[in-house]
Amino acid sequence: MGDPALPKEAVTSSIFAAARKIIRFPLDNSRRTLQNDSCISEEGIVLKSTPGVSVYQFGFANGAADPARNGVCMNIINMEHISKIYGEKVIYDDASFGVQQGDKIGIVGMNGMGKSTLLRMTAGEETPDAGQIVKQNGLKIAFVRQNPVFPEDCDIRSYAFGSGEAEDWKVESNLMELGITDFDQKIETLSGGQKRRMVLAKTLAEDFDVLLLDEPTNHLDGAMIRWLEEYLRSCRGTVLIVTHDRYFLDRVTNRILEISHGKMYGYDADYSGFLELKAAREEMELASERKRQSVLRMELEWAKRGCRARSTKQKARLMRLEALKSGKAPQADQTVELDSAETRMGKKTIELHHVSKSYGEKKILEDYSYTVLKNQRLGIIGPNGCGKTTLMKMLAGIEKPDSGKIEIGETIRIGYFAQEEKGMDDSQRVIDYVKDIAEYITTRDGKISASALLERFLFTPDMQYAPVGKLSGGEKRRLYLLGVLAQNANVLLFDEAGNDLDIPTLTILEDYLNRFSGIVITVSHDRYFLDNVADRILELDGEGHVTQYEGGYTDYLEAKTLRKTPQIQERAERSSKESAASWKKGQPKKLKFSYNEQREYETIDDDIAALEEKLESIDRQMAANATNSVKLRELLSEQEQTQRELDEKTERWVYLNDLAEQIESQKK
Repeated sequence: MGDPALPKEAVTSSIFAAARKIIRFPLDNSRRTLQNDSCISEEGIVLKSTPGVSVYQFGFANGAADPARNGVCMNIINMEHISKIYGEKVIYDDASFGVQQGDKIGIVGMNGMGKSTLLRMTAGEETPDAGQIVKQNGLKIAFVRQNPVFPEDCDIRSYAFGSGEAEDWKVESNLMELGITDFDQKIETLSGGQKRRMVLAKTLAEDFDVLLLDEPTNHLDGAMIRWLEEYLRSCRGTVLIVTHDRYFLDRVTNRILEISHGKMYGYDADYSGFLELKAAREEMELASERKRQSVLRMELEWAKRGCRARSTKQKARLMRLEALKSGKAPQADQTVELDSAETRMGKKTIELHHVSKSYGEKKILEDYSYTVLKNQRLGIIGPNGCGKTTLMKMLAGIEKPDSGKIEIGETIRIGYFAQEEKGMDDSQRVIDYVKDIAEYITTRDGKISASALLERFLFTPDMQYAPVGKLSGGEKRRLYLLGVLAQNANVLLFDEAGNDLDIPTLTILEDYLNRFSGIVITVSHDRYFLDNVADRILELDGEGHVTQYEGGYTDYLEAKTLRKTPQIQERAERSSKESAASWKKGQPKKLKFSYNEQREYETIDDDIAALEEKLESIDRQMAANATNSVKLRELLSEQEQTQRELDEKTERWVYLNDLAEQIESQKK
C-alpha cells in the first residue's frame, strides 16, 4: 500500500499557511476590503500582516487605489501590466499602478530602475513594450524634464513667452516671484538654478491636471525649494515627483511609489512612513521565503520516500511541490560599495588670502580669507547665481581669482565632482572610461582592476562594455563619482553631489564621507545631505560676503534666526550652558542582550532543529496511522501545535539575529 496523502486540514496548515504570497489584484476596481491586520494568499487564505498596512501597500501595486483610502476608487491614470526593455536590461516586467485625482506621489528607486522612463511614458513621450497606460479623457499633463534642452542663442523672453496673453501674464508673475527680472538675458549665461527656475515658471503657468516633475530641486537654492514645497502643498492637481530630496518628499507627498526590479510597490505614506512600511514588507517577504524553504524541505522528504502518485491527492501534492520548487526568493536591492585610499596630507591644506572675484558688476567674493582645516567638512550655500560653483572652480584651480591668491599644499590632491559630467564621451565604453584613469585602482583592501571596481559600483559586465550614452542620468552620475574617487584624492569637492544620484547611493556616500580621512567641501541644495555631512556652513550672499555658521543645515537655520533676534540668542546661549553639564543624558543607549536573551540566542538554532525533527516524526506517524481516525486526529492536533511553536521560534530567531547584528555593528 502506497503512502497515503495527508488529510486536507494537515495540508492546509503545513503548506498554505507557510507559502505566503500576496496576490496581484486585477484592474477592475473590485478589490475586497480586508481587516487592517490581514492579507490574502494566492490560495485565498487570510494571512496575518502588519497592523495598519493595507494589502495595496504591501503588494505589487497593480491597478486601482486601495479602497480603504477614499472609499471610492477614481483613477485618472492606470498603468496596466506594462513591460519595458532597453537592450538586455528589463526596466518593467508586468508592472501596474493606479493614480487618483489629488495624489501627490513621490517616485523612488535606484538609478536605472526606470523612474524617468515612467514619467516619459506617462507624458506620452515613450510607450511601453507591452501593456498600456490609460488616461482619463481630456487629461492635461505638464512635464518638467530632468535635463531640458534649450534653443541656441535664446533669451528668457523668447523661451518663456508666446503661449498667449493670459499664460504669458502667469509666466511673468512666476518669473518675478522666483527672482528673475531681466527677461532679455541669454539662457547660456544663466546658472543651473536660474535655468531651473525659468523652466518651472513657464511650466507652472500652464493649465494642467497632472504635473510631472523629474528632479525639480536640482540646482535650486534653499529659498526656492521652500517656495516650490509650498506651491505643491497647496496645488489641487495631481503631482508625480522623482526626487532624491528626502526632506522635500516628507513635506510634499502623501504616497510613495517604489520601483524595484521591474515591479511597482505603492505606500500610502510620506517618505518617513515609506521607510517603515518598506522594512515591514521586506521582513514579511523574508518570513515567507523562510517558511517556503521549510515546507519545501518537508515535501522533498515526503517525495523521497517513494510516493507512487496513484491518487488524485498525491498528484496534487506533487504539483504543489513543483510550485514550491519554482518559487523565487525575494530579490534584495544591491548597494554601491564606496572605497578608496586617501593620499597622505601634510600640514598645509588650502588657504585663501584676500581673494576677490566678480563678473561685471556681480561680486562673488570681496577680500575673503579662509584656511581650510584638516578633515574639515564645509557646506557652501547661497542663492542661485551667487557664485558657489565659481568658488569651487577656483578651489579646483579651474578658474583664477581677480585678486588675492589661493595656496594649495604640496601634498594636497583634489578630486572635483562637478555639476555636469564634462569630458564624458557618449560613444566610449564604460570600462574604457575607468581605464583612462587607471588600469588598477588602489583601495583600502589593496589594488583592484577597473572591472572589479565597476562591479562594486553596480555596473554589471554587460553594462561595462556598453557605451556611456546608453546609461541613465543617474548611472552616468555614479560612473562620474567612481572616476573622482578612483583618483585617491585627500580633498573632495562636491558641486551638487545629490543631482541625479538615487537615495540609497546618497546614503552610502554620506557614510563614506563621514569615514573619509581628508577634507570635504560641498555645494548642495540637499538639506538632508548637509545635515549628515557638513560640520560648518559658509553662506554666500551674492554681494561678495561670506557668513560662517557652525553645524549642519538645520543648525544654520536656527543660528540665522537667532542672529536676527538678539534677545532669543541670549536666552539660547544661557540654555546651552545650563544643558552642557548634562549632555550625557541625551546620548543613545547601547544595545545589548539581556541575560535571558543571550541564553535563548545560544540555544534557539537547536530548538528550531528539534521542532523540525518533531514535525517529520509526526508526518511519519500520520502516514503509519492513515486508517486510524482517532490517532490521526490526535497527531493532527499535535502537528498544528508544533507548527505554531516552530513559527514562534522562527520569528524569535529573526528578532535575536537582527539584534545580534546591531550589537555587532555598534562595536565597529
